[in-house]
Amino acid sequence: MAVGALLLSGSAPAQFRPSPEGLKIERTLQLINGLYVDDVDSKELTEAAIRAMLAELDPHSSYLNEEEVRAMNEPLQGNFDGIGISFNMLTDTLYVMEVISGGPSQKVGLMPGDKIIRVNDTLIAGVKMNNQDVIKRLRGPKGTVVNVEVLRRGVPQLMVFRIVRDKIPITSIDAAYMVTSNIGYIRLSRFGISSADEFKQAEKGLKAKGMKHLIFDLTDNGGGILQTANEIADEFLGDSRVIVYTEGKNQPRFTMNATEGGELQEGRLVVLVNGASASASEILAGALQDWDRGVVVGRRTFGKGLVQRQLPLPDGTMIRLTVARYYTPSGRSIQKPYEVGNKDAYDQDFMNRYTHGELFAADSIHFPDSLKYKTLVNKRTVYGGGGIMPDYFVPMDTTSGTMLHANLNARGVINRVAISEVDNRRSSLLQQYPDVLQFKDNFRVPEEMEQRLRTIAEAEQVTWNDEEYLRSKDLIFMQLKALIGRDLYDSSAFFRIINEENDIFGEGLRIISDDLRYEGLLKGIGSNVAQKK
Repeated sequence: MAVGALLLSGSAPAQFRPSPEGLKIERTLQLINGLYVDDVDSKELTEAAIRAMLAELDPHSSYLNEEEVRAMNEPLQGNFDGIGISFNMLTDTLYVMEVISGGPSQKVGLMPGDKIIRVNDTLIAGVKMNNQDVIKRLRGPKGTVVNVEVLRRGVPQLMVFRIVRDKIPITSIDAAYMVTSNIGYIRLSRFGISSADEFKQAEKGLKAKGMKHLIFDLTDNGGGILQTANEIADEFLGDSRVIVYTEGKNQPRFTMNATEGGELQEGRLVVLVNGASASASEILAGALQDWDRGVVVGRRTFGKGLVQRQLPLPDGTMIRLTVARYYTPSGRSIQKPYEVGNKDAYDQDFMNRYTHGELFAADSIHFPDSLKYKTLVNKRTVYGGGGIMPDYFVPMDTTSGTMLHANLNARGVINRVAISEVDNRRSSLLQQYPDVLQFKDNFRVPEEMEQRLRTIAEAEQVTWNDEEYLRSKDLIFMQLKALIGRDLYDSSAFFRIINEENDIFGEGLRIISDDLRYEGLLKGIGSNVAQKK
């Protein structure tokens, strides 16, 4: 199919009718099909042409084929059809990490720690099958049946389960728990269709436990649906306050406002961000910062402030075309600078921040006067120019980071040791630590795990370095404890434990616990962020 036909089919308005350039592309494809020395795949050529054109625009305009469209939509849609487990593939074996409550697998008795050996008579253990291949075998339309054979510790023979697939929710709240008697913590991983409802449910549960103040964790949250960010911001703002507006050459200004009735308009609020907090996360953090509703803590966010419109093509593929920019209520553009057609340089931004020292010292970030803005209530200075700069900067801690730790993580060694510990001792651990708080306060990672780490590291060809191990030992053991806790309880257990060594969380907790310091930062007093250079 010709490019022109793809883009211009149907009764298009005048501005979308074939241009001389569009006809030129279509004619080129006709000439290739009619005269080229070998057979060609017209679909592949068309897709290559579209991708090449979009690559000459901004870094976020893109083309998605049918499979990419499905992969993009699924995490935002809030559910998929499957059997209701989360799993890890370790040493070519599928370990069940979590069985979703009320899901099909729980109903038939599948348990964490089970190893799935076969799916519908297909051997999946020991055959180097990747995650996507496994997922394709386990997922399927609601109501269809999948038979799995499972190896369970203590059971000599394989167990056979007949599982009827069903709708499985994709949750976006990684953790929600009380940090102190009146400070709650919610971590949001994405902005999906159901995320606002999940957030409100988590908020309600924490309020019932006495929450007066909130640490809202948006670190590593890459964004999602704009309307969801609007609904969550609504909980904090109210009074018809502007949350975000968009504007582009062919798109008139469109403003999203908060409504009345937000349930979190009172109490102290700290928002945690880092360089992987993007898009909807930046919209939310920027709105709360501009209205002086909360203190933003962490490192400068990603800087993704371009609005893409999803434009379906007739064959089920899609163009995501940038049509406008996001602006915070004070008028700051969230988008970081980019060079048109140079996506490689754009993708190197994080490494540039690292090289220039931005991740380690706030005063390495220089803002000119032209990027200076004022918040809308307290009139303190904030800056545009790409991403949301926090009110209090937390440098990256590299003292315990080593290549050994990075390689142990990359090869799955730490995860495998944690899974093995729970696999061997699940019953006794749960008997000794019946709830996550007892586990967090009292469990200590056995020193003997060092030898297990060494053994698996050797099998994975990870070079062991005693000096690096001593530097990273506390971090490795904390990670082991958090992973064991997640396997025993839930994902909230992981963050309860790992946050004790999280510098951004720790600083956020100190700020929210100190009323004078918190109020001072909201007035521009006590910030460690560099002003104009």
